[in-house]
Amino acid sequence: MGNRPEELRALLDSVAKQDGDPIRVVVVGNGAPLPELPDLPGGVRAVELPENLGIPGGRNVGIEAFGPGGSEVDVLLFLDDDGLLPDTGTAELVRKAFAADPELGIVSFRIADPDTGATQRRHVPRLRASDPMRSSRVTTFLGGANAVRTKVFQEVGGLPDEFFYAHEETDLAWRALDAGWMIDYRADMVLHHPTTLPSRHAVYHRMVARNRVWLARRNLPAPLIPLYLGVWLLLTLARRPSRPALRAWLGGFREGWTTPCGPRRPMKWRTVWRLTRLGRPPVI
Repeated sequence: MGNRPEELRALLDSVAKQDGDPIRVVVVGNGAPLPELPDLPGGVRAVELPENLGIPGGRNVGIEAFGPGGSEVDVLLFLDDDGLLPDTGTAELVRKAFAADPELGIVSFRIADPDTGATQRRHVPRLRASDPMRSSRVTTFLGGANAVRTKVFQEVGGLPDEFFYAHEETDLAWRALDAGWMIDYRADMVLHHPTTLPSRHAVYHRMVARNRVWLARRNLPAPLIPLYLGVWLLLTLARRPSRPALRAWLGGFREGWTTPCGPRRPMKWRTVWRLTRLGRPPVI
């Protein structure tokens, strides 16, 4: 976003120190000018966008910088500019994971606070999130710390540009799972990132609600749409948000029903069963 030059430099330094073959890097300035970038062993390319395309839009630009659907490389790492790879062996772990499992499409890293080492519960992409040190198959992934096999993008498409912020990872994850790919949460692949609250973003409550509706309308079989959204409406009310937050959430929920959500490609019922067996049926 152009406002964390020191953190960006530290991240790039941690990428340059990774063991194994040098990593090719693209840095996307999402509607913001980029600072001077260091020379890296694998090369670094800067892309400055004239406007903020949102998280999925900016990441899609980064994908295409490596050819259509990222076709010039086998795997793409996505790292937030205020993150840091503390272990020089992370890239090698990623390479070995994809080489060992041809069905593996996406790997979600463990995000840990650099000072405390703690992992927030919301950063463990499964319902049973009490033990962040346990790796497992999962049904979604973390946008700011992940690796994706580029064949996934070529087969199911990129992230949904129109989402701008929130739930874009789950939209891609559901499409990938529907195409037969698997997703792993790996506790041994770590990104250091300061502990934050998602509600720090002014548009958080509206975008979360709107995109939740879009996610369901785009991907779920018709009978599951009201069930999935009804559960999330009840969960939101049970959390007793503040009156302004609830007003924004309800406005976003309404917007999700009244605005175009992009192409509808409902998942197969066998994918619903696969999600259920993985511990997160698409009703929550």
